[in-house]
Amino acid sequence: MKQLHNIVAPLILFCLMAAVSLPVLAQEQEGEAVSQQTQDEITPKEEQENTVDVKEIVFGHIGDSYEWHITTWGNTHITIPLPIIVYSSTTGWHTFLSSRLEENGGTYEGLSIAPEGSKYEGKLVEYNAAGEQVRPWDISITKVTFALLFNSVLLLVIVLSVAHWYRKRPRGALAPGGFIGFMEMFIMMVNDDISCVGPNYRKFAPYLLTAFFFIFVNNIMGLIPFFPGGANVTGNIAITMVLAICTFLAVNIFGTKHYWKDIFWPDVPWWLKVPVPMMPFIEFFGIFTKPFALMIRLFANMLAGHMAMLVLTCLIFISASMGPALNGTLTVASVLFNIFMNALELLVAFIQAYVFTMLSAVFIGLAQEGAKVKAEDQ
Repeated sequence: MKQLHNIVAPLILFCLMAAVSLPVLAQEQEGEAVSQQTQDEITPKEEQENTVDVKEIVFGHIGDSYEWHITTWGNTHITIPLPIIVYSSTTGWHTFLSSRLEENGGTYEGLSIAPEGSKYEGKLVEYNAAGEQVRPWDISITKVTFALLFNSVLLLVIVLSVAHWYRKRPRGALAPGGFIGFMEMFIMMVNDDISCVGPNYRKFAPYLLTAFFFIFVNNIMGLIPFFPGGANVTGNIAITMVLAICTFLAVNIFGTKHYWKDIFWPDVPWWLKVPVPMMPFIEFFGIFTKPFALMIRLFANMLAGHMAMLVLTCLIFISASMGPALNGTLTVASVLFNIFMNALELLVAFIQAYVFTMLSAVFIGLAQEGAKVKAEDQ
């Protein structure tokens, strides 16, 4: 009897499990059939339209453009048209808003945006008599240019407001609080650290402080996800190149005789200088590698941070067709990682501004070796 009980009990349990699972399996098969039928009804064109183009999203954000895309509301793209200013050798000056291009099918006054695959992709071009693309002289206010001008005006307002407060401040007043105190903390920190330039560090303090706050403000504005923030100004290599050139000029124009003597006749054994000037060549080459390293360091770090956050955000849309379980998991992971990356980028925004300023101060200090101390700096 006991053996019969041991056989019957599992059989009853198995029958109950089968009875419960059969409707579920039938529902799953029906769902798969409906899904397959839906997939069959979707045309390749509709599938392409519903596919998220990660490359376009990422490079569209970090790249430059002739308009500022705010958001997309349904099928409506909300953008701010920017002024286009170009000079053509054949037709002269052209000045109009970028919205004119969209209103006229992508071409206006003989100018159009170069298509994908062109060597001038995304830039304004015109076509000559042979049908070849020709690049006019372009000084348009693009997205990066507009953000650069806006952030520069913002920086001027901040600096001048702080200076105005200090001009009104009576001697012996208490330490400032609030925003003025916050700015004083940054100013004194950078001012104290750039003393590595040497005894004449006050001569270079205005440039170094300006470079720090210019980079810092642009880095912070690039992290703000809505207009007028979001433009990757310091992730544009043209911007970092100009900053590096400024440091290059400050180093070499104000370099001392001792600095130039170490370049062309360094204190090394003679056989490293003659007959083959190996060390002078290395030292001269180093004049250009230092600012180049500054340019690439700032550009690469800011560009990589923006790209990482955009790719993490795109995970939500890429996984939308993978089912609710996987999509929900990746959405939560994407949001958490984005919060972490934004917090990290706030730190990177400060660190990169600080590193650029300190390395510039070190390079300027190396070029000031043997300089005479001015009376006002003693």
